[in-house]
Amino acid sequence: MPFTTTNDGIELCYEVTGSGTPIVFVHEFAATMNSWEPQVRHFSRQHQVITFNARGYPPSTVPADPSSYSQNRAVADILTVMDHLKIERAHIVGLSMGGFATLHFGLQHPERALSLCVAGCGYGAELDQRDKFREEAEFSANLLLTKGMQAFVDTYAHGPTRIPFERSDPRGFAEFKKDFAEHSALGSANTQLGVQRERPSLYNLKQELSSLTVPTLILNGDEDWPCLKPGLMLKETIPSAALAIIPNCGHTMNLEATGEFNRIVQSFITHASSGRWPMRDPRAMAASITGIK
Repeated sequence: MPFTTTNDGIELCYEVTGSGTPIVFVHEFAATMNSWEPQVRHFSRQHQVITFNARGYPPSTVPADPSSYSQNRAVADILTVMDHLKIERAHIVGLSMGGFATLHFGLQHPERALSLCVAGCGYGAELDQRDKFREEAEFSANLLLTKGMQAFVDTYAHGPTRIPFERSDPRGFAEFKKDFAEHSALGSANTQLGVQRERPSLYNLKQELSSLTVPTLILNGDEDWPCLKPGLMLKETIPSAALAIIPNCGHTMNLEATGEFNRIVQSFITHASSGRWPMRDPRAMAASITGIK
């Protein structure tokens, strides 16, 4: 498996499949690049598809110090992979933790993004949930370091937003849990402490988000409750954002609702590539549905 090295000496493993306009897929906390296999098979028929393991996810390097993990480093790692492959611009698709990284990539490097698909993004972002979210991240890290990966997975994988996946696809859910349990406990703990716990609230980034003009899709499952309100906020704030909701679907949407996920993302990328992606007309934001004052 090929690797590239970041400017702070971290090796990131990656995979390239197919040819055409590039799409970079950025995985969630409970997954690796292997979780994108249904998307690789679909999108590589027409695109160059790039997947990679974040730092802390073997065989990528697992730094021992939590300070080596952060939201900004997650963004820089996407850029490292693109630069290594000499990709000037790409469609960026991220889920959950990867969705946050995708959104921040768009804010920091809009000239490198053809489009942004921000899926399952928002847990812990609401300002009244910040302290609870930080406490959960610290609890998760402690459980990982004291009890190990399997004990953590047995709890975390059965959280409320994963129940729809377990209900709809028991076999797929079992495979998801098995793969999850093979992650590095140290890497997962440090990701919780450095990336998850410390990332800024999306609600504190409204000014920056309101200036984002890259074609953007906010994509959520309708049973991924913690992401619904933040997703609506992103739709309201980002002038180039569309919002799509997958029915009867939880957080692990690329695996739980693969066909619908692929269809929506494919349609979005096609539209975003047409040169006709719309910017929101401010008149559509009026409080009155009639326009009569």
